[in-house]
Amino acid sequence: MTMKKSITRLLGGAAAAAMLTTGAFAQEVTLKLHQFLPEKANVPKLVLDVWADKIEAASEGRIKIDRFPSMQLGGTPPGLMDQAIDGVADIVWTVVGYTPGRYPSTEVFELPFMVEDAREASCAYWTMFDEHMKDDEFKNVKILGTWVHGPGVLHTADPVETPADLKGMKIRGGSRLVNELLTLAGATPVGMPVPAVPEGLSKGVIDGTTIPWEVTAALKVPELVENHTEFTGPALYNLTFVLAMNKGVYDGLADDLKKVVDDNSGLDFSIFAGGTQSDSDGPAREAAVDMGNNIITVSDTSEWVALTKPIYETWVADMKSKDIDGQALIDQAKSLMGGACKGAMSKM
Repeated sequence: MTMKKSITRLLGGAAAAAMLTTGAFAQEVTLKLHQFLPEKANVPKLVLDVWADKIEAASEGRIKIDRFPSMQLGGTPPGLMDQAIDGVADIVWTVVGYTPGRYPSTEVFELPFMVEDAREASCAYWTMFDEHMKDDEFKNVKILGTWVHGPGVLHTADPVETPADLKGMKIRGGSRLVNELLTLAGATPVGMPVPAVPEGLSKGVIDGTTIPWEVTAALKVPELVENHTEFTGPALYNLTFVLAMNKGVYDGLADDLKKVVDDNSGLDFSIFAGGTQSDSDGPAREAAVDMGNNIITVSDTSEWVALTKPIYETWVADMKSKDIDGQALIDQAKSLMGGACKGAMSKM
């Protein structure tokens, strides 16, 4: 007797037919999403939860996404990519720069004074990922989104207006290129994942940190330092992010569930994520203003730009040693941000 006939006898023909037609026996899957920020921080709340909720709704509940903030599955933020590759987590959100040198092409968007608009840069990032990185640097993982945050800002105990003001300070840098910038200015860069920043500031381990405005509220940075230095025009720096999925888990999904994931990932999602993160800068900045903190806006960035010129030269040379044409990546990123991705903000 076939399974279908058995079900029909047990449940009655109409009920069994309805269940088989509606896919009650279709594949259901629960995915673990792991990341390093508290669940109420902007990225989990406004980006990751929105994405996960859409996946659950579009799959009609056949995909459930359990969310684990603040490294609740164990490990440290630099280990998140390996957790996705090894299957400790099914999906991770992470800073690419937590594994310096591992995904070198992404660093083109972390170069100083490279990015002016997070939506345009996130659009260019996905475009270049799809062309250059997908089957090479990221071949061991399924990438669902690529984006950058809004303009990087210096948050320091003492005011910083010129590069010389950084001399002697211990500053947490978010990537190796940020650390190069800090070194050129005479500061001592300190490697430290974002969640460790509050303790580092409160205990005097660091004198300041480089992070965008949007995450300062979750880390209580304006309560720990009073000075914030921002830049007009292109940002002092940006960091790159990925939302990454275990490749075997993705490949094992039913085709219609793969389509659900694909339809809610990729270019449009990347632009949404970068733009949403950047949009969250404003309210966080206002909170620091309301506290009476000192906001320094550097409008003449020429001294800072001149300081960072060697970073471009050494980066292009470093890329060449890896058989990557760094200058071509710079040229393409600038072309996309000024051309095909220009105006991405107005379309989202």
